[in-house]
Amino acid sequence: MRSRRSYLSRRPYLLRAVIAVLAVLMVVLSSCAQIPRSGPVGKSKDESAGNPNAPVFFPPPPHPGATPESIIEDFYGAGSGYEGDYAVARQYLTQALSVSWKSDKRTLVFRKATVVKTGVENEFKYQLDLAYAVDADGVATQFPEGTTETIPVTLEQVDGEWRISAVPDGTAIPEETFKVIYAAQPIYFYDPTFTYAVPDVRWFIKKNTVKAMTSALLDGPAPYLQGAVVSAFPSGMKLARESVPVVSGAAQVDLSAKELVDASAEDRQRMQNQLTLTFRSQPDVVNVQLRADQDLVRVEDNGSVLPPVLEKNAPARQIAVSNDELVRYENNRVSALPDMQAVAGLSPSAPAESPTSQAVAFLNGAGTTLYSMIPGQPARQLTTRSTLSHPSFSPQDWVWTAGPGANGATEVVAFKPSNVPQGQPVPTVTMTPAWLAGRVVRDFRISREGTRALVISEMNGKSSVQVTGIVRNPDGTPKDLTAPITLFSSAPVDQGVWVNSTTVAVMKASSTENVVPELLSLTSSQPQLLPAWPNLTTISAGNGPEQIFGQSGAGVFQRVGNGWELQLKGPVDPSFPG
Repeated sequence: MRSRRSYLSRRPYLLRAVIAVLAVLMVVLSSCAQIPRSGPVGKSKDESAGNPNAPVFFPPPPHPGATPESIIEDFYGAGSGYEGDYAVARQYLTQALSVSWKSDKRTLVFRKATVVKTGVENEFKYQLDLAYAVDADGVATQFPEGTTETIPVTLEQVDGEWRISAVPDGTAIPEETFKVIYAAQPIYFYDPTFTYAVPDVRWFIKKNTVKAMTSALLDGPAPYLQGAVVSAFPSGMKLARESVPVVSGAAQVDLSAKELVDASAEDRQRMQNQLTLTFRSQPDVVNVQLRADQDLVRVEDNGSVLPPVLEKNAPARQIAVSNDELVRYENNRVSALPDMQAVAGLSPSAPAESPTSQAVAFLNGAGTTLYSMIPGQPARQLTTRSTLSHPSFSPQDWVWTAGPGANGATEVVAFKPSNVPQGQPVPTVTMTPAWLAGRVVRDFRISREGTRALVISEMNGKSSVQVTGIVRNPDGTPKDLTAPITLFSSAPVDQGVWVNSTTVAVMKASSTENVVPELLSLTSSQPQLLPAWPNLTTISAGNGPEQIFGQSGAGVFQRVGNGWELQLKGPVDPSFPG
């Protein structure tokens, strides 16, 4: 596909070539429908197993007499033709380069592209307005509009025709093409306790996903999750052959024999579970077989390892404030929190509840002091700062907030107040991530499984929505935050919540104007705008986009279809556990 001009308008013979290709394609497709693929052990698909309905592009080969500029444009246009390891694209290269060029090193995705002369003979630049960069393991980095990338290209004449003799490894394709041939697919790792599954979203060519997923899984988590999640596969374990056949619904994953045979039964079961979760999006894969040197390795379930929870769900209830007291908001009813002492004198706001214990936390009315409380005990002051973000609990019962430290630097602080007697010091961890330097944290929310955090911050009036990994010590104590990935919203935002393991809802609160919340997903490049509603000041989310609630002076509203429906008047600042 070409982003700047049509192949068909350039040469009359090209029209004939394309018609011929389409005719061949129709014959191939009709033949495929009539001839089943079969073998002695059942239907089989090779390493290209993935989405059988994925689109396939057939870009044209070089045409005689093409200019250097056309050769460069058409070479990158042929980046849509991934069949045969980019066989058509390699025709635009010299013979030596066609052998050494690594097509899968990275994929640059551009909004527009221009060939620029450098002033040096036979040397050009392919200048991109860069939208994404996708590495060999499918890790995508998104870039704002105006981000440029320049690719140096050198050409020479071969038998009178221009061919590319030097170009960096990898392909570059238009954003429209990328959206057609690539898809976001989660591969799965574990939280450090092997209790929950954590999605690590990657971008793969739709037709070649099973092998690509397996290789990415063995290579380990994306940079922002390194240190925050763990894998059942030991470092250095590789595929024993460059394919992952799918035979009668079974993905045959042939791994390094020694590491697989030496692994414990528990570890092998975890490996199989991890692959099963990763392949669950692939329609051709029903189960997973582990193999060593192509010999089946039995995976025994001795009851010691339960399948991980794919989605760590939030409890159905919410905590809220009503008449200056903490209350439970559930099934459109308000009730008192069991055995909790009165806190009206502290003017509570922004309450949070642990998903795993009866601990709660809240800010004072000014948002400058964080308190925690457990049944039967008075509120305990944890910290006071000039500003604090909404408290958030992890499943490990740590409560998190962010605000400026004594020297003004932004700090992220975690406390573990549960089961600590009054008068005893509360375990506290303070982190000062370098990437938050100079930024004011507006919201900080822990993911449901506790390995990641949603961070909304602001600097010089510009907001950022980011997801960071939480690195912990072996005993589970928080240690650090990883360099984050960025999600792009269509407008400034100042608060957000997790909707599920891959999606967050964000908005900019206003008590005087219409507010348009957005859903931002790790699996999509485009924000989804939710219905506008006047004067939304807080947002909360349970399990999925259907359980999104907004708070305004008129009451608590729930998102219903293309609008918002009033649920209850009275409670304020509702928040699901977590």
